[in-house]
Amino acid sequence: MDCRLYRKKINLHVETRFIASLFHLPSHKNMKPTILVTGGTGYIGSHTAVELLNEGYEVIIVDNLCNSKKWIADRIERITNKKPSLHIFDLCNESELHSMLSLSTNIKAVIHFAALKAVGESVEKPLEYYSNNIGSLINVLKQMKEFNINNIVFSSSCTVHGQPEKLPVTELSPILKANSPYGNTKQICEEIITDTEKTFPELKSIILRYFNPIGAHPSALIGELPQGVPNNLLPYITQTAAGKRKELSVYGNDYNTIDGTCIRDYIDVVDLAKAHVIALNRLLNNQTLTNIETFSLGTGKGISVLEIINSFEKANNIKIPYKIVDRRAGDVEQIWADTTKANQILGWKAQIPLIDTLKNAWNWEKTILE
Repeated sequence: MDCRLYRKKINLHVETRFIASLFHLPSHKNMKPTILVTGGTGYIGSHTAVELLNEGYEVIIVDNLCNSKKWIADRIERITNKKPSLHIFDLCNESELHSMLSLSTNIKAVIHFAALKAVGESVEKPLEYYSNNIGSLINVLKQMKEFNINNIVFSSSCTVHGQPEKLPVTELSPILKANSPYGNTKQICEEIITDTEKTFPELKSIILRYFNPIGAHPSALIGELPQGVPNNLLPYITQTAAGKRKELSVYGNDYNTIDGTCIRDYIDVVDLAKAHVIALNRLLNNQTLTNIETFSLGTGKGISVLEIINSFEKANNIKIPYKIVDRRAGDVEQIWADTTKANQILGWKAQIPLIDTLKNAWNWEKTILE
């Protein structure tokens, strides 16, 4: 071979690898595809990004950092030794999403987490929740169609069932009137995906209805990081244990439950993150039975607020001061999952013991103090 021609081929190969590194694009044909993770520096998104990277996927994160921090991407890299590509902008900005996707190749699926997520706050700020949660999904679906990205895992919630008439909740349980604007946005988003599929038949979707994610990564490098006063139970418990809060408020003790407090199905965030990877693999391997599949993700066991407090105290040998206050608007009395479908069809099951989850949450809180 002519030496000049050989040098040109070598230079072309080097340039290709360099360009790929600029956009964090895979340069080897055997690498797994790239996954766009919206809201990927958030609580569940960051843990899912870790599991994706550990599985060999390339990860592009889009997040506006309204409920997270930029340094979470660095923590993801510390855990996995792989760097996700982070793009900071609001998904409601369609032109920015279009520009980012036009520079990215090999994206084969989207995992859509990006949403405002606090039940109580949504009651106070309904227009903000409708605008953000619905608008961002619409933009994502429009751009997926334009760029021929045909797979989406959608982050939904058990709140779509409202206050269920029968427990445990299955995927076939009625979609009742939502108790909050947040829950209503999830109902509407599920309907949008269903309607979109009718005119975008290449689209394949898996909708994951979460119950109550808690805990943190066992490395204590990432975990739930609420902005301001926590809206969820466990970070309020850990902040009270750390002395950031004087005492925990328990919203109501007059519900028709074992101890009068609300009952939820609390699932470890790492278990939940792994379910996303399994769902993604199912989509990419063309294993879905219909274009839209729905799965409920929980432990299958309901636990009351007071039981969580007592379990946290025992797991970490620390007392949590709390007081009973009035019920909170938008709260459902009790709900937990029937996980049979996820167990049998997805081949997924929650495995991490509650005591480990509560220890990991406390270890994460202590690192925030340092």
